Parts: sequence; structure tokens; C-alpha cells
Amino acid sequence: MLTISTLALRRRVSTHSETKAGNRDGLIFILAALLAAMPVADSAIERILPGLAPVAAAATSTLPDAAPLALPTMAAGQAMPIRDIEAVAAAVSKRYRVSYEATRPLVSAAFHEGARIGVDPLLIIAVIAVESRFNPIAQSDGGALGLMQVIPRYHADKLDGADRDSVLDPPKNIELGAKVLKEYIKRGGTEIAGLQLYNGASDDTSNAYAGRVLGEKQRLKDAVRRARDAGHA
Repeated sequence: MLTISTLALRRRVSTHSETKAGNRDGLIFILAALLAAMPVADSAIERILPGLAPVAAAATSTLPDAAPLALPTMAAGQAMPIRDIEAVAAAVSKRYRVSYEATRPLVSAAFHEGARIGVDPLLIIAVIAVESRFNPIAQSDGGALGLMQVIPRYHADKLDGADRDSVLDPPKNIELGAKVLKEYIKRGGTEIAGLQLYNGASDDTSNAYAGRVLGEKQRLKDAVRRARDAGHA
């Protein structure tokens, strides 16, 4: 998994204040920081090379003081971000008192589906936390089912005949719920509006549901950040 320590990138490089030799030293420092920040992985070399050119170009401009935590995107055949998955699964297991061994595959499925369709996996996991507290057989009075509390009759266009019989299957439920979530975010125009639509509470001007989900997402993001920082210590 390619990660970049924000502390390692906080050195500023400016062509107006440094000599050519100083600029060269600054570029070497940044490239060395990138290599030092990377955990060992089979795909490390393949993932370094595409990023070297943009980093070199950025060496003559001012770098930001800090960079937001960004989860990696996963192309076909690319390794899953194992350290992030483990950190999220551990955080979920502790907070909701559920088995780590049972939770980890659910988190992995959310990361996979989020990367596949372009939805933040931490948002998917946060929705699961709020909707079902990781109970895969949860059912509401209104007929919402499974981890993401999807109501199948409202989303028949996303289900074929076989899928209708497997909505309680955790990977299938996550796949369906993530598609619904993406559709609602697109329809609402923002993440908050999409979450309110997902909850059927678009008229709630307090956006209470979205606030709960985004608060959970932030806790998960903090868990990932702590795990990354520990890995770089």
C-alpha cells in the first residue's frame, strides 16, 4: 500500500530562495521520504514509478503544510490496503463489540465495492455502523434488510432474480447498499444530501442522520490515521 507521511512532505521547496544545488537536494529529500514511508509490498515498485514524475514536477512549487488523509484507489489486480482494512476492522470490533474475525471480511468487502464503484469505503462502513451495528440479519419494521438496511422492493432495477433471494448475504447486501448510496449522493448533489435521501429523511433540515454517519466516518478515518502513524514510527 502506497502511503505518504505528511510530516515527511512538510519541507517547502522554492526556486526563488534556493540555488540549483539546493533545489536538487530538496528533490532528493522528497523522493527519499516517499521511499522511506512505503511499507514493503509485492507491488511496491509498480506503484512507485508512476508517482515519481509528478513528485519531481512539484519540487519547484510550494508544498502544503498538511495533506488530508486519502484512502488509496484500487485498480483491477491491485492489492487491497491491508493495513487500513485491519485498522478499521479493529476499530469496529472494539466500538460495537463484534468479532474481529467476522468483521474483517465485511470491511474488506466494503473497501472492494467502494473502490469498484467510486464510493468512499469508510462512508459505506459508517452507514453499516449506523444502520445495523454490523448485524447481517437485521430487519426493520419497514422491511429494510441486512447490514445496510436496504429495502429490496425499492431497488428492483439493481437486482436480478438470484440477487432478490440473497439480499441478506453480507457481500451482496454491501454491493447493493453501496450502489444505492452512490445513486442518492449523485441525486442529492452532496454527500450530506445523499445520506439524508438514503435514510428517507430529505426533509429533515437538521441533517441528523448525515451527521451521525459522518461522525462515524471521522472516527474510522482517525483509526486509519493512527495505524498509519504507528506504522511509520
